[in-house]
Formats: sequence, structure tokens, C-alpha cells
Amino acid sequence: MAVGVAAEVKSKLSVLEIVGEQVQLKKAGTTFKGLCPFHGEKTPSFVVTPARDSWHCFGCGEGGDIFSFVMRREGLTFPEALKRLAGRAGIEVDERTSRDDARRVRLREVLEQAIAFYHVVLTQSKTGAPALEYLHGRGFTDETIQRFQLGWAPGGWDQMIKMLQSRRNVAVAELAEVGLTSQRPGGRGAYDKFRSRIIFPIRDAAGNAVGIGGRILPAAKDADGHAAGPTAPDANAPKYLNSPATALFDKSRTLYLIERARNEMRRSEEAVLVEGYTDALMAHQAGFENVVASLGTALTPAQVALIARYSREIVLAYDVDPAGQHAGSIGGEDLYRLIGSLAAEETGVEITRVRVARLPDGKDPDEVIRDTPDLWREAVRTAQPIVEFLIDYYATAFDVRTAEGKRHAVAALVPLLREIRDPVVRDSYLQTLARRTGVEDRVLLEAIRAPVPVRSMQDARSGSSAAGRFTADAVMSAPDTIDTKAELKAVSLDERKLLRLLLLVPEQQERVADTLAAQNARLPSTPARELLAAMVADRARDREAGGAGSFERMRFLEALPPELHSLAIALYADRGPNDPTTLDTDHVRNGVDQCLLALEADRLEDEIRFNAGELTEAEAAGDREAVAGLRELLRDLQQAQGSLHKRREAVSNLTTAGGHR
Repeated sequence: MAVGVAAEVKSKLSVLEIVGEQVQLKKAGTTFKGLCPFHGEKTPSFVVTPARDSWHCFGCGEGGDIFSFVMRREGLTFPEALKRLAGRAGIEVDERTSRDDARRVRLREVLEQAIAFYHVVLTQSKTGAPALEYLHGRGFTDETIQRFQLGWAPGGWDQMIKMLQSRRNVAVAELAEVGLTSQRPGGRGAYDKFRSRIIFPIRDAAGNAVGIGGRILPAAKDADGHAAGPTAPDANAPKYLNSPATALFDKSRTLYLIERARNEMRRSEEAVLVEGYTDALMAHQAGFENVVASLGTALTPAQVALIARYSREIVLAYDVDPAGQHAGSIGGEDLYRLIGSLAAEETGVEITRVRVARLPDGKDPDEVIRDTPDLWREAVRTAQPIVEFLIDYYATAFDVRTAEGKRHAVAALVPLLREIRDPVVRDSYLQTLARRTGVEDRVLLEAIRAPVPVRSMQDARSGSSAAGRFTADAVMSAPDTIDTKAELKAVSLDERKLLRLLLLVPEQQERVADTLAAQNARLPSTPARELLAAMVADRARDREAGGAGSFERMRFLEALPPELHSLAIALYADRGPNDPTTLDTDHVRNGVDQCLLALEADRLEDEIRFNAGELTEAEAAGDREAVAGLRELLRDLQQAQGSLHKRREAVSNLTTAGGHR
């Protein structure tokens, strides 16, 4: 599982321990106090608050977390301080990360160049005309072809290689590295891997190109019904061809159009899964934007983990084979067991429901969406819960009019019914099974309560069938899984809320930066400070390039150093009570103000607590002058606290009264 180093360091190192090595600290209530190491003082004004993993000097105004302390003490940057503390915590930081990231950026550039080439061939050349005509015939508009950068790979052996070499200065080795070429026999050079195919660019969730898929164009037929013409495919060539595994592409960890679907998946909390490129494309063209495709493979744990970042529900709109034994099918039983396994282990990966959409026999999703979109919408809306689907499947697969058929159907379904913890839900399914098989409720209940064979118990605990594809461990160990809960521990709760708003509604970013600067305040934790600075820097880059200073998510994520990337992804994936992108401007502004006021309230509370402790010491020492000054200061601080409380109430009322767009 991907867990950022910053979050892991904070979980293993105590701010009290790190600061205590440099500063002699004395317990003062729930805090610890000492002389500030950053400015000369005789009276301690430096405070460590373990409950917040923070430190602050009320003399010079410096403060932050363990990272900022080490940065200030030793004159280090955040990456340097992170590396040092990671070593202290026994956490390995891969020094190759930066070099690897730079290489991946170059490989993505190469892939984008190839995608652009294929798109031009499709849309602006005679060579691509038959493919363009085919796509139009399938119902795809020019807008869709442009928006999704569909392309055509010409039939020559090395046209793409020659073009990118001569016009874009791309090395053949780089093309091989991104999976666009194959080696000729005997080492006699390379040739284009994709030829005479419609090209579908494949991108990751951030919108970065990672691979391509190619579909053979159905050939024209001659008078005898044989394939003819320059685009006639090799009889042995597969209909679909995906990029091979590369440094950028792993088919088992990728979903087609995830970069387009994720926002709607998050908003609707539902992901609709189809099998092919054209199914997903037609769905998006028709406005069904929560649809993704699994690239023609059986659903994998890593794909489940990717879906779970954005959605709690899955609707399956293609071949669902209960036991997952058919190539390219989804194992319904495994998938259902996975839901219970994830929930039981409190993994943070949450899939609450899986349903199966029933389409007319012989109809592919793209046909239904193109010809009768209302039928598609209704099929998704009324999709069957997976258990109901499995009951129907087994009641049909076995002849339940016979005793043997009843036995097989019940034997297949009882293990699943045992998994259902809610007695009301289980009773409902028992009644459905009884009705479909003709077996009485009491007999089914007796079968469920019967002792479980040892092998079945092992399978149940692992959350999988013998195939073992779908287990909680498999999903959580998927390379792209972000443990959102663990990752977000690198920042405070109010910082998390604020940063999430700023990433999803970027218009507020510079206002927040300006507000904090005007208050001479900073966000409490270093990762939060660095992330806000990176947002502002992204806007500065746009201005330097002649733009208006806009924020661009892909550019922002691309430029983030590795130590911040996982935190940013976790913030994007985090689920709050509302999706900020659906709220009006005033509502979002008020939400941001709530976070800023909450952070200000924490700072004020710390200052009151510190000065209250100072007052207690002054009273004990009989220092009347200090007592009088501290009492006056506390009155001012408490008045400010009261005023702040009223401001928070006012903003809260405005937020409650706000509306959705």
C-alpha cells in the first residue's frame, strides 16, 4: 500500500522526543515549556503540545511540527528534513525516486507525441478516412473523437517510428520503453507494434497518458466474402491489442476513462463498469460520465482499489460469471465476499454495494446507449443486487424442479448467505431463494446454521474462493491503493478540510495564502504549508507562461515532489460530507472561512493556555506587576476569543443557509 513518508514519520516519531533533544522541557499542564532555541530569552516562551504534534514560541512567533523544527534548527528544506527524520524512524526513502519521476515524465511526453500522431492520421489524412467513417458509422461524433484523442495507426511497418524520430526527436529506445514498438527477428531493428488499428489513448486517474489500446478495423469484403483492401487485418491478429506492461502501464491497475469518470463517480458514489473502449466512450458521449471500462480483462483487486477511491457502489454492465471461471468475466461470488471482508477489517477501502445491470440479450452497452439511452439509464437504476443476481443465476443453471438441482443450487448459495450479518437482509434473501428453488425457509436456515467444513471456513476467512483473486489483503496491497486515513494523519483535521476545499475549488487558493500572510500566520503542519505553497507556485508557473494564473490539476500533481504526491492524492480521494464542486461560490467561501477561523481559534486557545500558566507562576512568585499585566492580556485574549466565536457562528449560519449550484 502506498503510504506517504511524512505520515509514517509522524506516526513513529514524537514531537516531544525530537524537540526534547535540543530543548530542556518542563511539563506545564498538558504542554511542555522551555527556552526557545531560535532566539535569546531568559523566560521560557517555547511550548510543545504533544496532543497536536506541534511546537510554538510565543516570543519569536515560530512554530510548526517536527519537520519545521528540524528545518529551522538545521537550515534544511522539507525534503531534506523528511529524509533525515525518516532515517531516524527506520523508514527507507528511495533516492532513485526523483530520477525515476523525471524519466516517467519523459516517457509520458513520448507517449503523448505518439497519440497526437495517431490522432492527426485519423482526422486529417486519406489513410485514416476508412477508420473515421467507421467511427462515424458507430455513432461517434467529431467532438468525441477530438475530446478523447482517438487515432488511427497506419498499416506501414515503421511510419510512426520515422515520423517521431524525424519530427519530434524521439529515440527508438524510448518508443520501445513505452510499448509502441516490437523488435524485428534477429535484432534487425524495430517496427510499429500498432498497425491498421483504431487507437484509444489510455490515461491514469490524473489524466497522464500511460498506454494505448488498438482495435482492428473490420475489413471490407470482396465478392467472395473475403477480407480485402489495405486495412484488411491479419487473420491471426487479435481484435483488440493493449500496450504491453511498461514503466507507465499495468493493465490490471488501470481503468479506461477513469480520468473523465472520477468526478461523477465521486458525486454519484456509483461506478458503472463496462468491458470495452467503445462502450465507455458511447456512455460519456451520451452524458453518462460515471462509466469506466476494465480493458477487456476480468476485474482485478487493483482496479477495485482504484474504484474505491471515488465510489462506494459498483454496477456491473457486462459478463458476470459467479465463479469467475470464464475468461474476461467478473467473479460475482468473490466480489461479494470482498465487500464483507473490507468492511470487517476496517481497511478504509469501502465498497458498500455491487449490482448487476441487465441488458437486452445480444446487445452491447454501446448499442443500448446509442439507440435507447433511456433503457440504459433504467437498466443501471434498477440493476440487481449481486446476491439476487446470483440466486437467479443458480436457480436457472440447475434444474430446481429436481431434488438434485435444488441441492446444487442451495449448496452454491448457502456460503454467500452465511456472509450476510444483517438478519433482516439475510431473511429477505432466504425468502427469495425459497421462492426460486421451492426449498422451505426452515430448511434453508438449517443449512446456513449447519457446521461449516474446515476448507469453507478458510475460504470465508480469506474472503475468496480457491482462485484467491479478491481478498481484502489483495486490494489493500494493490500498488496504487492510497490508505487515505493513514496518509491524512500528516496534517490536522482542519488543515485536511481546508486543503481538500482548495484542491477541489482552486479559486480560493490565493485568497487563503493572502489571508494567512496578512495574519502573519501559517498552517500548523509542514506538509500542509508545502502543499499550499505548491498550489500558489502552480499559478505562478501559469503566469510565467503568459497565462492568467490559473490552477491546473494535472500540471500541479506532475510538479509535486514525491514527499507530497501521496498526500495530494489522498486529499483528492477523501470523502467529506459535501462535494465542494457542487456548491455555490458563497457556500465554498464560507467553508474555507470556517477552516481558517478554526485554525485561528486553535492558535488563540494555545496563547490563552500559555499565558494562564504564566499567570499562575507569577501569582505563586508574588510578582504583582507581572500578574497585573498578564490578567489584562488574558482579558484581551478572552475578548478576542469571544469575538472569534461570534464570527464562527455567523459563518456557520451562512454556510448552513447556502445552496447548491
